[in-house]
Amino acid sequence: MAQDRPLILAVDQGTTNTKAVLIDALGKVVAKASAPLASNYPRPGWAEQSADAIWMSVQSVMADIVAGNHGSIAGIAISNQRETLVVWDSETGEPLAPAILWQCRRTAAACQAFIDTGHDATVVGLTGLSINALFPASKLGWVMEHVASARDLTKRGRLRAGTVDSWLLFKMTGGAVFATDHSNASRTMLFDTAKLEWSPELCTLFDVPASALPRALPSNNRFGHTEAGTTALPAGTPILAMMGDSHAALYGHGVRAPGLVKATFGTGSSLMTLTDRRVLSRHGLSSTIAWSDGSGVAYALEGNITVSAQAIAFAATLLGLDGPAALSDLAQSVSDSGKVVFVPALAGLGAPHWTDNATGTISGMTHATMPAHVARATMEAVALQIADVFEAMQQDVGLALSGLMADGGASTNDFLMQLQADILDRPVLRGDQPEVGAIGAAAMAFHSLGISPPEPSHARRFDPGTMQADARADLLTRWREAITRVKSPVSNAV
Repeated sequence: MAQDRPLILAVDQGTTNTKAVLIDALGKVVAKASAPLASNYPRPGWAEQSADAIWMSVQSVMADIVAGNHGSIAGIAISNQRETLVVWDSETGEPLAPAILWQCRRTAAACQAFIDTGHDATVVGLTGLSINALFPASKLGWVMEHVASARDLTKRGRLRAGTVDSWLLFKMTGGAVFATDHSNASRTMLFDTAKLEWSPELCTLFDVPASALPRALPSNNRFGHTEAGTTALPAGTPILAMMGDSHAALYGHGVRAPGLVKATFGTGSSLMTLTDRRVLSRHGLSSTIAWSDGSGVAYALEGNITVSAQAIAFAATLLGLDGPAALSDLAQSVSDSGKVVFVPALAGLGAPHWTDNATGTISGMTHATMPAHVARATMEAVALQIADVFEAMQQDVGLALSGLMADGGASTNDFLMQLQADILDRPVLRGDQPEVGAIGAAAMAFHSLGISPPEPSHARRFDPGTMQADARADLLTRWREAITRVKSPVSNAV
C-alpha cells in the first residue's frame, strides 16, 4: 500500500495556481490539491501577485493533503514559478511590495539601456542570460529605486529578496532559513554559473545589495525544517529539495543526459536540454543550471517562448469559438492551412528570435481562406515555434537531438502532438502524469533520502510520418518568411 512507502509532499507553485501533490517512492501520485492564484496588471506591461496570497495558497493546499490522512510524510519538495521576485522584511516577515512576476516588463527600458551601453556580453559571460526584463536583477534594481523602505532595511540588514522558492522556505521555517537552489539562482541574472556564487560585478551593475540575496545551495540540499504552526505538517518536517518548475519537469521526465529536449506546452513554452558542460548560446537561447546534486552541476540550454498554447485560446476567441477544444476540432476539418501562417507574437517574440516589439500577424490569406485554415495555422504556429527553439539547440550543441518530451496542458491534445512530431521529424513522448514538475521535485527529494524512484513512463509516443516531406518543407519555408517579416516590418505607407 502507498502508506507503507515513504511519501513526499511536492508543492508546485505556479503563476495561475498552486498545487500540492503527494508522491510515493514508486513515483505514484497518491493525492493532490489545487488552489487558484490571481495576478494583477496595474499598468500596461506590469504584472504582479500578492506574496502573501502565494504563501496562503501553499498553506491551503498542504492542509488539504494532510487532511486526507494518507500516511506519514517524510519531507517536502518545492518546484516554483521562476524569475518572480519577492522582497520582504526579515524581522516582520512582511512583503515590502507585491511580487513582481516573471511576465512583468516594467524594467524593459532600463534593460535596453544596459544593452545600449555595452553590458550584455558581460552578463551573458557570467550568467548565460542575455539582459532582459524577464529576470529578477533589473526588478530588484527597480525595487531599490522605487520602494521607499528598501534601502533603509538594507542598511539595517533586514532586506530579503529572492525568488518564490526562497520566500516559501523562509515562511515554512518560520524565518530560520533564507536560501535558494542553484537552478533558481541561475535564472536571476545575478548568479555566476561557473563559480556558483552571486556576482559582485552584477550586483554593482544592477544596483542591488548582495546582502539581501539568499544562500545558493544544491537542489537536493536538506534546506531546513518546518516550524510549528507554519504549515499543517508537524514541526520538524524536512524541506528536502527545491527546483525551478521547468528544471523539475526535465528531471521528472527522467532526462539525465544530453540528447533529448523537454517542452512544456503552457501559456508560454519552456524548452530545455542538458549539455555536457556550460555552453553559452550563439543562437538566441539561455545557458542555465538544470540542477545540482551530489553528482555535481548539470547544465542546460533553454529557450522560452512568450506565447505558446495561449495562442490557441486567443484564436478561439478571435474566431468566436467555444474555447481551445473547438478550435482544435475546426483545425482538423481541413487537411492543411491553405498557406495561411499565423505568427502569435502577441507579446513580442521570445526565443530564439527575441524581438520585443514584434506584433502578431496572419498572412497568406486569399478569397479561399476559411476559419478552419486560420485554426489549423494556429495549431501549426505552436509547433513551429517549438521547432525553432529545437533547431537552435541543435546548432548550439552540435548534434542531432533525438526527440521531444512533452508536458503541460496543451500536450494532452493528440492532434497538436502529432503535428509537433511531423514538423520536428522526431518522435514526441508525452508524460503519463500532468504533474511532471512536482514528480521531478519529489524525485530529487527522494534522492536526498537515498531512495532512487523508478524511471518515469510515458503515456504515448507520437512518431513522424503523417506529413509528406515536401509539405513539411513548404510549411517551414512559409513560416520562416513570415517570421522574417514580423522581425523586420516594412512600412507600406506611400
